[in-house]
Amino acid sequence: MKNILQRDIPEKLEGIGELEPFAGAFTKLKKGWMEEETVPPPNKAKMPHSDKTCSDLKEAILRTNPKDGMTVSFHHHLRGGDSLLVQSIQILAELGIKDITLASSSLTSAHDPILPYLKDGTITQIYSSGIRGELGKAIAEGVMPKPAVIHSHGGRVRSVHTGRIKIDLAVIAASASDEEGNCTGSHGKSAFGSMGYASIDAWYAKQVIVVTDHIVDYPCVPRSISQNYVDYVVKVDSIGDPSKIAGGTTRITKAPMDLQIARLAANVIEHSGELKEDFSFQVGAGGASLAVAKYLRKIMRRREIKGSFILGGVTSYGVDMLNEGLFRSIFDVQSFDAAVSTSLMDNPYHIEIPAGLYANPFNCGCMTNKLDIVVLGALEIDTDFNVNVITGSEGYVRGASGGHCDTASGANLTVVVCPSFRGRIPIVKDKVHTIVTPGESIDVLVTERGICVNPKRPELRENLIKAGIAVKDIKELATEVEKITGKAKPIENTDRIVGVVEYRDGSIIDVIRQVKD
Repeated sequence: MKNILQRDIPEKLEGIGELEPFAGAFTKLKKGWMEEETVPPPNKAKMPHSDKTCSDLKEAILRTNPKDGMTVSFHHHLRGGDSLLVQSIQILAELGIKDITLASSSLTSAHDPILPYLKDGTITQIYSSGIRGELGKAIAEGVMPKPAVIHSHGGRVRSVHTGRIKIDLAVIAASASDEEGNCTGSHGKSAFGSMGYASIDAWYAKQVIVVTDHIVDYPCVPRSISQNYVDYVVKVDSIGDPSKIAGGTTRITKAPMDLQIARLAANVIEHSGELKEDFSFQVGAGGASLAVAKYLRKIMRRREIKGSFILGGVTSYGVDMLNEGLFRSIFDVQSFDAAVSTSLMDNPYHIEIPAGLYANPFNCGCMTNKLDIVVLGALEIDTDFNVNVITGSEGYVRGASGGHCDTASGANLTVVVCPSFRGRIPIVKDKVHTIVTPGESIDVLVTERGICVNPKRPELRENLIKAGIAVKDIKELATEVEKITGKAKPIENTDRIVGVVEYRDGSIIDVIRQVKD
């Protein structure tokens, strides 16, 4: 069957079950959210004065009675500095546990050491918002027997609430914890900030292990996760390397072309009609996206505009804007910079939020629904404004859905910033390889070669033209780019589906097929 974007979607896939085709960004919600079935979190209990502490991670895992076919979850707040996921999978493999479903909120190249366990049957399926490095390459080449499921941050919460993901064991890294499992990421030697993506795991997992390198006196204050969700506590020498939290994509770019794109994007925002008193704002994790905040900061000062809140992944640059009074508050689901943890600890208007509050469409307080302006990146964008942020030019899985479609759907103004081509590979093209965010949610594209406004936003186009900003038809831009780079060589795939891309409502927006040798 085909979904509304004319992507071929199978009715059923072995290892996943029946699939629901994507029908539009809000079609499913409009039909009625009360029909969405949910499952309750598990009952838990401890006997009076029982001891939760374990001597090491292996003891804690053994006490959870691991079994074949289990689902194990992790959070990715330590990003490239995480070592806990690899250690846990190695222990499970040594215990002979097979057919594991890995449900990490995201996977990075720091997790490449688990690749042998994808090959030997230890891990047979993955649910994640993103997969990078050798893992993503291997999945695209068909290393696993079951298709990987790529979901958004909000979609992950929905999947747990509905029982699509049934977590048997959650292993949660914390920079500080007490002996009962009250824990935080806001202080300690490995402080990394918000633990927003771990909240749903703690609530719904049948067993929860908190792992920390800093035990504090009871009670741990502040706490991100409460003791009533935690079964075991483990003290280790190190949970990872917090200095690698802010790496690569989470730093403001210094590349001249990216800075030019960021300046253009800030100019678009200024004259869009959405930059006004009390506006809310989010930027993606890309270097060019983050640079937009740098130029927007100057515009806000010049025009004496103060915003309401900054949302999402937070850098020290966002904290600076909060401290300068340019915004009244920050809602932080993930801290991209270890330095942010100090602000989270000390400033009551720097507020840690769980991923469900951030982006799950099936609740009545979703923060992305309050967004005015969001700036996002892209690996590819097509002439219908559909965006790919998951597969690269060779067809390998190398990116993350993250909060891309979540924020794009809710914001009044969604701005995508990217170069028109990279290394003679066109980024603006007739058709993207994999759709993650539908074009109906994208309002404007900003590249170094032109600014394109979605035809569904004629008032935005008019505002920009009145401000003297040149607007180009996206089809003309794609033709111009193709004359420079030549026509992109099509990626050769087999018919085998190795991954599905869920939209935030659980419907399937696209599939990923195995790359030919």
